[in-house]
Amino acid sequence: MKKGKFFIQTFGCQMNDHDSEAMAGIMRGAGYDEAARPADADVILVNTCAIREKAEQKAYSQIGRYKQLKAKRPGMVIGVGGCMAQSAGEGVLSRVPYVDFVFGTQAMHRILEMVDEVKEKRRQPVWIGMGEDPSTMEKLYAHSSSQDGLKAFVTVMQGCDNYCAYCIVPYVRGRELSRPSEDIVSEVRRHVAGGVREVTLLGQNVNSYGLKGGDGADFSELIRKVSEVEGLKRIRFTTSHPKDLTDELISLFNSVDKVMPHIHLPLQSGSNAILAAMNRRYTVERYLSLIDKLRGEVPEIAITSDVIVGFPGEGEEEFRATLDVMERVRFDGLFSFKFSPREGTRAAKMEDALPEEVKEARLAILQDLQREHTLERNELWVGRVRPTLVEGSSKSGGGQLMGRTPENKIVNFHGDKSLIGEVVEVRVTRGGINSMVGELA
Repeated sequence: MKKGKFFIQTFGCQMNDHDSEAMAGIMRGAGYDEAARPADADVILVNTCAIREKAEQKAYSQIGRYKQLKAKRPGMVIGVGGCMAQSAGEGVLSRVPYVDFVFGTQAMHRILEMVDEVKEKRRQPVWIGMGEDPSTMEKLYAHSSSQDGLKAFVTVMQGCDNYCAYCIVPYVRGRELSRPSEDIVSEVRRHVAGGVREVTLLGQNVNSYGLKGGDGADFSELIRKVSEVEGLKRIRFTTSHPKDLTDELISLFNSVDKVMPHIHLPLQSGSNAILAAMNRRYTVERYLSLIDKLRGEVPEIAITSDVIVGFPGEGEEEFRATLDVMERVRFDGLFSFKFSPREGTRAAKMEDALPEEVKEARLAILQDLQREHTLERNELWVGRVRPTLVEGSSKSGGGQLMGRTPENKIVNFHGDKSLIGEVVEVRVTRGGINSMVGELA
C-alpha cells in the first residue's frame, strides 16, 4: 500500500549522498514514492553538512523555504538529519520549530520510526546518540541504491579518529568503525547485479579501514576482494589521509586493473608549521614523497586535493609555501576553502585569526593558479584515446554525451544514446578547465 511521497535534500560530501541514497531505499521499501519536487512530498528529509559555517547557513536557508510548504500542507512531515543535526541536536528545533524531528548520523536507519512517531504521537523526536555498533551501518546500507544506475557509492567505515584541529567530523560522525569486508562485497555484488559498472569506496579515511571493527581485512585486501566481483568495471576510493597511505595501496594502482588511476589526497597546507598546528601528522616532505611514489607507479595518475587558506597563524610565508607545493605537484583539481572555525574544535580557540579580506584574497590567488594547472593537465590528453564510461547526456547540450575517463575527467562527445552505460574509446580533441571535448575513436 502506498503511503505517500518523500523528498530528500542533501548537502555536503559523497558520504552524505550515499546516506541519502540509503534513506531513499528505506522509504521506497516502506511504500513511499519519491517526489520530483518538495512541494509534492508528504515527508521531506534534509541531510545536512557541518564542515563549514556556510554549509549550515545553506541548510537552514533551505529549511526556511519548506516552512511555506508546510503552512499550505499541515500534514507534511519534515525531518532534519546528518552532521549539522548531530551537532545542534534540539537546537535545530529551537531555531526552526516547525521541523518535526531531528536525527543524527547514526540514526538514519530509524527514519521510519521517527516519521511514525510524529504522525501517531504528535511528538518531535530528537535521536542523536552515537556508539560503536557496526550493525547500524548494515541496517542503513542494506537499502542503498545507485542514483544513475551506473555508479554507486559504498561506505566502508564510519567516523574518524584523526581529530584535525579544524575538523568537526569526529564529533558528528563518531569514532572510526569499519564494516565487515564480506558485507561490503555483498553490497557491491548487489549494485553490479542492478547494472552498476563503477563503485567508489567511501570513508573519512579509507586508509585506516580495518583498524577498528571489520573482519581482519585491511583496505588493500578489501580492494582485492571487491575487484573479484564479476561484472564490475571500475573501482575508486576516497578519502585517503597522507599519513596512512601505504606502499601496498599505491601498488594497487598498477597491479589491479579495475582500480582507476585517480587519487584524492588532501594537502591542506604547504607549510610544515601550519600542518603541525592542524594536527595533520605528516610533513610537506612526506606528502611530496607520496606524490613521487604514486607517479612512479602510474606516471599519468590524476591527483586531486584539498587546501585550506587562512588557518590561524598562516602568514605570507606559509601561504607562499602552499603555492610552491602546488607548483611542484600540479594537481589535476583542487577543492579550496577559507578557514571556517567550527565550535568545539581546537582551531576555533586559536589566536592569530586572519581578517576575512586576507583569506578571500589568498583564496582568489590560489584558485587562479589551480585553474592554470587544471587546464594544463587536461590539455595533456589532447590527441590521445581514453576508455570512457558513458554516463548520460552532456550538460553542454547539442546532443552530446558525457563520460568519465579512468582519470575521472569528464569528456563530452557526440554519440548515440545507446552507448550510455558502455565503456567506449574516445579521442580527446580539446582540453578545458571543467571538462574535455572528444570524439569516438
